[in-house]
Amino acid sequence: MRLIVAITGASGAIYGIRLLEALREVPDAEVHLVISNGGKLNISLETDWAVKDVEALAHEVHSDQNLAATVASGSFKTGGMIVAPCSMKTLSGIVSSYADTLVVRAADVILKEQRRLVLMPRETPLHVGHCRLLLQAAEMGAIIAPPMPGFYNDPQTIDDLLNHNVGRVLDLFDIESGLVKRWKGGRESARKVRKR
Repeated sequence: MRLIVAITGASGAIYGIRLLEALREVPDAEVHLVISNGGKLNISLETDWAVKDVEALAHEVHSDQNLAATVASGSFKTGGMIVAPCSMKTLSGIVSSYADTLVVRAADVILKEQRRLVLMPRETPLHVGHCRLLLQAAEMGAIIAPPMPGFYNDPQTIDDLLNHNVGRVLDLFDIESGLVKRWKGGRESARKVRKR
């Protein structure tokens, strides 16, 4: 599967990095990466990663300024795109089709071609304008997948929280990453089953 991954300027660049790491383990995945200037800044501020090392996780890297890149055209077939994390600025650009960057243009192409676009917005709290943009993106066909931790899987580390969110996003593309602890029912329901 050929996927586009974008890392933008919201806090949480590690979600995009972990996504790239997970996709490296998928034998038939071909990953095209675009990192916005804000994304590059947050990689350096929030992680120990160098941008060049993050880029090395992808099969092909495109400049966010290159509107002539392959991923800017609908004729370039992909299985979809994940924006992890998705800044509110990027969300706004996607909703308004204001494609002055490759991240927004590629997302716009994914929507017009009716392919799968997954946005991982990382902002809190949200004001009404943010909520409207998220609703509009969903109405346009995007899947909104905020990186919210699940606690039913008994996470012990930050890595557990990251892995679960990344694994759930990959589930949306039917990619089995091995990162998700699957729900097996609650203790109460398990007891009820044994009594029958």
